[in-house]
Amino acid sequence: MSFPEPRPQAPQLPQHLLRSIDCQQGAVRAVRFNADGNYLLSCGSDKSLKLWSVSRGTLLKTYSGHGYEVLDADGSYDNSQLCSCSSDKTLILWDVATGQVTRKLRGHAGKVNCVQFNEEASVIFSGSLDGSVRCWDTRSRRFEPIQILDEARDSVSSLKVAQHELLTGCVDGRVRRYDLRMGQLHVDFISSPITCVCFSQDGQCTLSSSLDSTVRLLDKSTGEMLGEYTGHKMKGYKLDCCLSSKDTHVLSCSEDGHVYCWDLVEGSLTLKLPVGKAVVQSLSFHPTETRLLTAMEGRVQVWGAEPEEEGDGDAMAM
Repeated sequence: MSFPEPRPQAPQLPQHLLRSIDCQQGAVRAVRFNADGNYLLSCGSDKSLKLWSVSRGTLLKTYSGHGYEVLDADGSYDNSQLCSCSSDKTLILWDVATGQVTRKLRGHAGKVNCVQFNEEASVIFSGSLDGSVRCWDTRSRRFEPIQILDEARDSVSSLKVAQHELLTGCVDGRVRRYDLRMGQLHVDFISSPITCVCFSQDGQCTLSSSLDSTVRLLDKSTGEMLGEYTGHKMKGYKLDCCLSSKDTHVLSCSEDGHVYCWDLVEGSLTLKLPVGKAVVQSLSFHPTETRLLTAMEGRVQVWGAEPEEEGDGDAMAM
């Protein structure tokens, strides 16, 4: 008979403000870590996309080409390309180094809310107010999408890609999971409009936030509700939720100026992070470390588990 292992130490949470970046691009609509967590992308209401060093908080490049505010962005795993989407109904594929537009993709009939590369950055997935998800081949010269998924009955607010699976959240209150390899669709009905979806790191669960001020954790294969997380305020804004890098905590933006952080298993609120006095619009958790990005109005905040030592920023810089 084996004895239970000692309870591991409680994971630390990003509660120390390391730096605040004035992005100077109007309201920041979304903030995203890149694949390795060394850079961040900020999407502005001034039509620009900006790339920053996380460790220094310095601006590396500005990408201009959209005709209206930028709503979401993603970086390829090799950091050579970016994709962004906008209220102007287009997606843009960017060359990171030159800042040039590689492709401009048109086809959606409404603003494009969310965008993500697949792992090889060979396909871009985009979700729109027009109720469709479009899949675009980044390597061909075709300007039409290679596939259109139009099962949604309202605006597609959020999407996430993991290997051969695509997860979408929709204002019609449904979380849809497409198995792209098998051509299957699984639907979970949540009665309230969904603002954000994501997979757990282990790929077993899905997380969704909705306008009834609730974040829900579902078992991916059965649709069983594993957890409900409440206390934050989400009534009228499209706000992000996410899981910590080790799946120990659930995090959500809130309209009351805080980020709420719950213990995934127990469902108890472990941290209420005061970001400011306005709506926390967006957040992004570092892929491996205890770091968090938040966006409020025109600023992005970088949070860590420990206060930074003097000179740390330079030591970590690229």
